[in-house]
Amino acid sequence: MRILIGAVGLMLLAGCTTPGDLLNGDPTIVAETSKTPKAYALCVLPEWQEHQAGVTMNETLTGYRLISSAESIGQTNELLEIKQIQRGSEVKLYQRMPGISIGRSKITSSVQNCL
Repeated sequence: MRILIGAVGLMLLAGCTTPGDLLNGDPTIVAETSKTPKAYALCVLPEWQEHQAGVTMNETLTGYRLISSAESIGQTNELLEIKQIQRGSEVKLYQRMPGISIGRSKITSSVQNCL
């Protein structure tokens, strides 16, 4: 029983992921679009909000950032970095545990469909 409690506690601690943690990893999608950062962010935002709670959009110095998180457990699930480039926008999607796609297909497809 102690082992089970310890394992559950370790899993909960491992689940605490911040936006900075995601940015330290490799992006799962890197792409460019001719859309402005704002136009692209406004295309993706409603799709993310439809499929996940806790989605926020923030303006940055170079574009926009969308974050999908489970605030109740301090976990950031996805982070979409949208930066202004000369030809439009560069888009980078960072995901916690990118190898697990359960429940994420709409998130990933919205990033690609809005390009």
